[in-house]
Amino acid sequence: MQVDELLKPFPIKEFHPVNRGLLGPGSHEIIGPEALKLGFKKTLVMTSGLRGSNVVEKIVESMKYHGLEVVVYDKVESNPKDYNVMDSVELYQQNNCDSFVSIGGGSSHDACKGARVSVAHDGRNINEFEGFNKSENPKNPPHIAVSTTAGTGSETSWAYVITDTTTDPDNPHKYVAFDDYCVTSLAIDDPVLYYDCPIDYTAQCGFDVLAHASEPYVSRLDFHPSLGPALHAIKLVSQHLRAAVWNGQDLAGRQGMMYAQYIAAQAFNSGGLGIVHSISHAVSAFYDTHHGLNNAVALPRVWAFNMPVAYERFADIADAMGIDTHGMTKVQASEAALAAAIRLLRDVGIPERFVDVKQDSYSKNRLGTGIKYYQDHSVISGDDADVDRITNHVLGDACTPGNPKECTFETVRPVVEHCMNGDLDDLLS
Repeated sequence: MQVDELLKPFPIKEFHPVNRGLLGPGSHEIIGPEALKLGFKKTLVMTSGLRGSNVVEKIVESMKYHGLEVVVYDKVESNPKDYNVMDSVELYQQNNCDSFVSIGGGSSHDACKGARVSVAHDGRNINEFEGFNKSENPKNPPHIAVSTTAGTGSETSWAYVITDTTTDPDNPHKYVAFDDYCVTSLAIDDPVLYYDCPIDYTAQCGFDVLAHASEPYVSRLDFHPSLGPALHAIKLVSQHLRAAVWNGQDLAGRQGMMYAQYIAAQAFNSGGLGIVHSISHAVSAFYDTHHGLNNAVALPRVWAFNMPVAYERFADIADAMGIDTHGMTKVQASEAALAAAIRLLRDVGIPERFVDVKQDSYSKNRLGTGIKYYQDHSVISGDDADVDRITNHVLGDACTPGNPKECTFETVRPVVEHCMNGDLDDLLS
């Protein structure tokens, strides 16, 4: 079944409830008592390691202080790979663990969600669960997700994203699995943990939030319970991202982005996404670049692509971004929203085209590292063959059906090509 066929037959829209969450400064310090309340005894902690900070060590010691046994898997990669998931499943089983804690951003949370699904199915390969509600066992191990970035909102969504590197090693595939049984048992969002997040990484994660908020607001799903949260999250990003980037220990900025992440995830959780995410997934699959960076590059182009079918919604976005739209037409206000998004991207210092992304472009860049495939693809070419394969990946992505404007190879390819090589100023002329 084609991805777009999944939405067309279902006029009934589904609300996906969110899990319990603890939000605010100091919330990470009560993880021990919360884990005990959930019945944790021996826990596998999944993380990228967060090297350069003491966040993982601090949380692990807090859990041990409360009598919990802890095993650590600290090899989760950006754009978590299928082998990250399966290696952690093996470690979980070898140590007879009974629960999970993920510490980090979306990569740690997504890999952990995938590991829980695999564990619940006797260690089956995680790639078997691509798609919608493919798991059969509702009894996953309990999971506390502790966020250290304001980006994906994975700690509160029913989705996880994994890169399949084994089915076709010459063509990695990044997919979204939506699963009601993968939702975490408890989300902990503590803005104090964001203080160590690097400047560039903060900026990229912030654009992930903006994509999560804007895409459900214009989605063809038109899910009304998501519209208010989406618009408010856009407002919060516009108000707080610059401060969070350039003054990382500004609590108001960090807390504003914490709420933006959490609210935006609730918006897309039921309201859907679009081809900002589809393009991001494709570029990550082939080049292992950061998801938030990819969203930032794609977002202005996709907004321009979608505006002709959603001028009124983009005019609302302009208002949420703080633009005085009095006296503007809906078209003019939409164009002002696009200009504001480009201004924000430039203000926080994100590369503007995929071909501008190099190995030293940002602090957590994995371009040209990792498995042999990525070592052999260390430069984003942006040539015709590259644009074609990315476009084809986009058309098969689970987020594409929610896009407000119909997506075909002929309509999407120019958007991808502009993401690769185009000048953002062209969108403003």
